Amino acid sequence: MKKTVQAFSPGGISSFFEICNTNRDGTKFTNIEQVGARGGGFVINKGVHTHVEVADANDTSIEIFINGKLAPEAETTRTVAETLVAKNNEKHAITINHTVEIPIGAGFGSSAGGALGTALGLSEALGLNLTYNQLGRIAHVAEIKCSTGLGTVGPIMRGGCILTVKSGAPGIGVVDRIPIDSKYSVVSATFGPTPTKQILASPEKRREVNIWGSKTLEAILAEPSVENFLSCCWEFAQKTGFVTERVRELVRLATKAGAIGAAQNMVGEAVHALVLDENAKEVAEAFKQIAPRGSVLVAKVDFQGARLIGE
Repeated sequence: MKKTVQAFSPGGISSFFEICNTNRDGTKFTNIEQVGARGGGFVINKGVHTHVEVADANDTSIEIFINGKLAPEAETTRTVAETLVAKNNEKHAITINHTVEIPIGAGFGSSAGGALGTALGLSEALGLNLTYNQLGRIAHVAEIKCSTGLGTVGPIMRGGCILTVKSGAPGIGVVDRIPIDSKYSVVSATFGPTPTKQILASPEKRREVNIWGSKTLEAILAEPSVENFLSCCWEFAQKTGFVTERVRELVRLATKAGAIGAAQNMVGEAVHALVLDENAKEVAEAFKQIAPRGSVLVAKVDFQGARLIGE
């Protein structure tokens, strides 16, 4: 007997962040579900489509594909799948297919999207009857364990312009939003990925990120508008040393083309700009002046969050 389930996780663009894995006295969190990040960004309606197929078998096996290619490197997805399989006493042949519409490894939340889509789809296929937050916690913990992210799962479960004001897995962390309506689009351009593991491994960079991440959140909460949000996030990118000359030029082009504001993706050599729908084409064309062919993405803000989309 076979069962197939499909899920969709929107992309989650991180605009700034603060790594949260210690208590105030500097001791490490003992509960991995407390580990995460404070920060903010935008959830967009292009992301990761996940197709899960479960068939009866003599032994359990898990195969993962990304855009049609076998992906043994998809550690986070595999960790989620293994966690869920352990809750089920039967043997299954499991196939997980991710179709990724967003750049991988450039601050668009593709890893979190794949993890959450797997959690939603596989739980449904196995009949585990877990809640949304329970599945979110499994995806969040997998990201922490695999060092592919810190705090994108919670935001992509909610949607909108996100502010994570307390770190931790869904049900522990606190996610707020800056209210915006549906007249906005997000236009992005990407030069290339920056491995999250590389950033998280440097004590100096972590210290710098946390100093400015805390200041950025404080400044945004003092005036929670999208204009101030983007201005503060752009300052964060500059103060932490993430900005390259190509990123700086993209932000300049976006501003000149009429964007409400622009910031750098965390973490990647990429930029996202918030625009009114009628200005989206103009900002996209401005980005195309220097961005690699095919790297400019136009998306709407997603307000629904990750969800099952049927069999």
